Amino acid sequence: MKTPETLKQIVRDKYAEIAVRSNRKSCGCCGEKEPGYSVLDPDYTRLDGYVESADLKLGCGIPTSHAGIRAGDSVLDLGCGAGNDVFVARSIVGETGKVTGLDFTDEMLDKARRNNVTMGYENVEFLKGDIEEIPLPGNIYDVVISNCVLNLVPDKQRAFSEIRRVLKPGGHFCVSDIVLKGDLPEDIREAAALYAGCISGALQKEEYLQMVEESGFGAVVVKEELINDVPDEYLLEHVSREAVDAYRASGAGIFSITVVGTK
Repeated sequence: MKTPETLKQIVRDKYAEIAVRSNRKSCGCCGEKEPGYSVLDPDYTRLDGYVESADLKLGCGIPTSHAGIRAGDSVLDLGCGAGNDVFVARSIVGETGKVTGLDFTDEMLDKARRNNVTMGYENVEFLKGDIEEIPLPGNIYDVVISNCVLNLVPDKQRAFSEIRRVLKPGGHFCVSDIVLKGDLPEDIREAAALYAGCISGALQKEEYLQMVEESGFGAVVVKEELINDVPDEYLLEHVSREAVDAYRASGAGIFSITVVGTK
């Protein structure tokens, strides 16, 4: 059985590899989809603040679209990667606000910081840290966002407790994340994990939302829900037609939700 630290190292190694591979491409990620990581691939190109080299196609939603960020806000992005959501958030907070990106992968942070040098933003910073132990004081952020990251965190309850700690009273979070509905057969779950990335840590939707409320958040609302579908042709490379048909008939599946809650 993998320990929490082992799981974290697997995630760190995986995203370090993605960051390094993207650096080898002459124009960032060039709009290419990283196979096996994000099926939903939300379109950021229409958004103010979009930075192509920061978009590694790893999200499962666009949390900034539902986060209620305002000019002058202080925003924290957990698992910021190369800075995709950070730069979009910065376009909203403007010169009077501040956006902090937190990640525990050195290679991602290096890429994010290089992107910020190019953009020249003085009110954007990138810090190294673990979401389960955010290395920041309490009660300092208006908004916390995260995109397809918390499902990778071993202790999600602790992560949401940390989110609540760093938020100002009355502050709120907006997170896009992967959840499950119904019981996925083991062989289907394993095949889906190969296709959609790390879903092994994903919770049932009801369990996820209950955990958020038990962390002390109020006004918890799902703003968006999308099916994270795995094509039949891919599943059939790993399981039988009977298994696929049974899975489809069950109504079970992998979903992305964008959820908000207030401290």
